[in-house]
Amino acid sequence: RAALVLQDLHRAGIRISIDDFGTGQTSLSYLSALPIDEIKIDLSFISDMTVSVGHHAIVRSIVDLGHNLGLHVVGEGVESDEIASALTATGCEVAQGYLYARPMPAEGLSDWIAFREAAIEGLAVE
Repeated sequence: RAALVLQDLHRAGIRISIDDFGTGQTSLSYLSALPIDEIKIDLSFISDMTVSVGHHAIVRSIVDLGHNLGLHVVGEGVESDEIASALTATGCEVAQGYLYARPMPAEGLSDWIAFREAAIEGLAVE
């Protein structure tokens, strides 16, 4: 039943993401059986990928797999510039985590965006 609902959502133009990919009930079979647009690599792999050869290999492999299947790949749990750089080096195109922002109420988002844009413009001017 869940697969049928996901198919209907996908046909309606709604993008579907698998969160915490690589842990729990996520399975490689979902990637070919369900209409998935994006996978989000679990932070347990991201957070120590700079000190764990195994987790770095897992992250790199998930990024490659996702891209080979035409999926967007997001790295969760980015909390340092070092991890952000390592994730970027794998080819992962999107990152999320406390390095960028902490969770916030929806009404605070526009202020946060304005602040970030002003900071970026300030860097471009210097």
